[in-house]
Amino acid sequence: MPTTTTTTASSVSPPSSTSLLLLLPFSAADDAAVMSKLLAALSPTPPTWKGTDFCSWDGINCDNSNRVTSINLATKSLAGTLPSDLNQLSQLKTLSLQRNSLSGDLPTLANLTLLETVFLDNNNFTSIPPDFFLGLTNLQSFSISDNLDLSPWDLPSDLTQSSNLQTFEASNANIKGSIPDIFDNFPNLQSLRLSYNDLTGSLPGSFSGSEIQNLWLNNQNKGLSGDINVLSSMTQLYQVWLQANAFTGAIPDLSKCENLFDLQLRDNQFTGLVPPSVMGLPKLANITLRNNQLQGPLPVFSSNIEADISSNGFCLPTAGSCDPQVTALLEVAGAVGFPVLLAESWKGNDACQGWSFVSCDSSGKNVTSLNFAKQKFSGTISPALVNLTALRSLSLNDNNLTGVIPKTLTSMPNLQLFDVSNNNLSGPIPEFPGTVRFSHDGNPLLGQNVPTGTAGPPGSVPSAGGSGGAPSGSSKKSSVSAGMIAGIVIGVIVFMGIVFFVFYKCCAKKKHQKFDRVDNLEVGKELMKPSTVGSSSYGGGFSELQSQSSGDHSEMHVFEGGNVIISVQVLRQVTDNFSEKNILGRGGFGVVYKGELHDGTKIAVKKMESGVMGTKGLNEFQAEIAVLTKVRHRHLVALLGYCVDGNERLLVYEYMPQGTLSQHLFEWGEHKTPPLSWKQRVSIALDVARGVEYLHSLAQSSFIHRDLKPSNILLGDDMRAKVADFGLVKNAPDGKYSVETRLAGTFGYLAPEYAATGRVTTKVDVFAFGVVLMELITGRKALDETMPDERCHLVTWFRRVIISKENMLKAIDQTLETEDEETLDSITKVAELAGHCTAREPFQRPDMGHAVNVLGPLVEQWKPSRPEEEDGHGIDLHMSLPQALMRWQADEGTSRTFDMSFNHTQSSIPSKPSGFADSFDSMDCR
Repeated sequence: MPTTTTTTASSVSPPSSTSLLLLLPFSAADDAAVMSKLLAALSPTPPTWKGTDFCSWDGINCDNSNRVTSINLATKSLAGTLPSDLNQLSQLKTLSLQRNSLSGDLPTLANLTLLETVFLDNNNFTSIPPDFFLGLTNLQSFSISDNLDLSPWDLPSDLTQSSNLQTFEASNANIKGSIPDIFDNFPNLQSLRLSYNDLTGSLPGSFSGSEIQNLWLNNQNKGLSGDINVLSSMTQLYQVWLQANAFTGAIPDLSKCENLFDLQLRDNQFTGLVPPSVMGLPKLANITLRNNQLQGPLPVFSSNIEADISSNGFCLPTAGSCDPQVTALLEVAGAVGFPVLLAESWKGNDACQGWSFVSCDSSGKNVTSLNFAKQKFSGTISPALVNLTALRSLSLNDNNLTGVIPKTLTSMPNLQLFDVSNNNLSGPIPEFPGTVRFSHDGNPLLGQNVPTGTAGPPGSVPSAGGSGGAPSGSSKKSSVSAGMIAGIVIGVIVFMGIVFFVFYKCCAKKKHQKFDRVDNLEVGKELMKPSTVGSSSYGGGFSELQSQSSGDHSEMHVFEGGNVIISVQVLRQVTDNFSEKNILGRGGFGVVYKGELHDGTKIAVKKMESGVMGTKGLNEFQAEIAVLTKVRHRHLVALLGYCVDGNERLLVYEYMPQGTLSQHLFEWGEHKTPPLSWKQRVSIALDVARGVEYLHSLAQSSFIHRDLKPSNILLGDDMRAKVADFGLVKNAPDGKYSVETRLAGTFGYLAPEYAATGRVTTKVDVFAFGVVLMELITGRKALDETMPDERCHLVTWFRRVIISKENMLKAIDQTLETEDEETLDSITKVAELAGHCTAREPFQRPDMGHAVNVLGPLVEQWKPSRPEEEDGHGIDLHMSLPQALMRWQADEGTSRTFDMSFNHTQSSIPSKPSGFADSFDSMDCR
């Protein structure tokens, strides 16, 4: 009997390119060859990719001629590479390969003239060919974000051929160099996302007049720089993320950006005043200006805008006008572009308190000298100088100043020295009184009328004086008169006075240098004032401690960051002499006590015992102070003060009432508290991610925590989290380099490369954060010796579990309610993030900023209201507006529908930093 071979779909081997060529018309032969190579290159092979008819494979669409028009393999858990001749699929319109594990070099897409959509994000591709974008004349949407293995690449000029481009996203894609000035080629571009790359330089001028609505350029490695004036002409802007860069200058007038909803400018070097146009934007809902050098009056935003303006140099902590001298000097700074050099010290409301280049009289109240000589300043001379009525010496020489010398300066009553030599000034030479020594050599255009622009730098203060410098018939001669001789004599006297003042300051500085280091602090000084760093204003929390002071301000010791030294007598009093009943926790170096002030405000005091301090304990004590005096964030526990008493060291923190995450996650039964809900857990994860992100990339210096774990995560009454215990913190190295250090931390949370080599980068914190995420999902500890060997190490076990959805469901903490699809989807996303964070190689782990981006939408997701909730809340929509208003007023406070709607809206707004009494720091019990 003859043998018959039956071939089933399940037993067919992958077809060779030769067999496909024989079976298909010649017009589809090239497509068949490419698809055959793609089939062989992918692993695992998609289960439906059987037989020779590739147009029937899942995710593949073809036209009537069997030409491939679409490849959609998003989120298929695929590995492997892409064939080098992919661009032979000449009819291809859509290529969607996002959220897989594809790797290797990307093939060129050159000359795919029909290609409209390319999604390659969240893969492991290693390089982009130079001609990748060549001839993509119909490209509309492109995304390659979160490909962390890519070799550094520049945005190519070939991209200009894609004139139909609408969306371009390449965050976390290792782009280097500057942003090319090519955006006038994209009239339809609406979204540009280039966050978390290595871009440098300034914003391109071709942004001007563009249709861009969403502009994300935040968190560049070294930082974009220059001003952001081009934003003022980008009238379609809706969301602007420029945070964590190195932008300088003033915030421009944004009055034309009427659609602007979200403006993130924190952690740059912006200076000058916040323009009224920003505060008046009609659709603005979120703005962050934190950690800049902004000056002038405190900006006031409407109550429906979530604004973070902390850590700047505003003249007053509350709304109101600045001191007249401060206002005048800020106008002067505005005329030269608000240099960072000035903004670094021109803070507060007293120009005689440490402002650089400014000297005052013996009373310490009146500005008598302003010396900008040889500072390379550009800009103009402000007429506002006339408002400094006590000014005697004004040195502006050897800069690059342009424009005219304001004529109003000739009326300054006490001016004796005015030096503008060696600039580029023009216009008439004003005639000063004979008592003024006026130097103006080295200005070749001075005395000539040269047309100049009248517009000052963006954000400058409107001048209080006249235009100055009007043409006049003033003489050019500079003859020596008796008045000038007298002026010279007076100038010498002033100069000698300044020399004496500088000498006195230097001596005073040396006298107080002994207070610069922690181990030399004097003991027994009373707490004089609360910390004033950032946005934390602790109200009257320390009022009774202030009353114990002798009132001698020479004894007040306030150190970097505003933290204070507190006498041991005060700490004994507020902790009831370190009573056993006030113990919050015990650790390797001592005990943490709860303290309570007379007004009921609570603090936490970590007392490091003298018998166990040693070098390691002292190093941790100094490290904790060094870090917490430099950083301030709502998700980092605040250090309020410290004390040195013989061999004992004490740290004072804000009080966190709900203890540690460890207690609520693993010991909730013992503490008789309900287990954490999933909503609480993911919210805690987001808080921790934001705190660690700040440590890594947003603080003035970057830090590595090195001991991130649940016992170092503290919770307030609102169950919002703060990261604590900074005794092991290290300064992060620049770029991607690592630093070698002694091994420290807690097993179970140590990244493999750190445990093996002792070398650290910020990625060791990312690994530990991934472990914490796994603990939040499973309710299991990182190391559990009660478990079998194959399950005792959480990371190893969990990474095997998440491969299977069925096993994943079994691994979820049994106390969690996971019946609804939304919660399961959220847990799955967090589990996927945990897997990425605990990747074996540090370069495969994301930055903490990525973790924030993943977790943020899970916590703060906006949901549209249902139609029935928008029916006017019982108001007849046909009634007139005054009638409706009266009806709303009558119903205020009684309508449950309105109250619930309002509370729902508020819940989507991130909470503001808690006050002093809102939280405590518990000691890590290692």
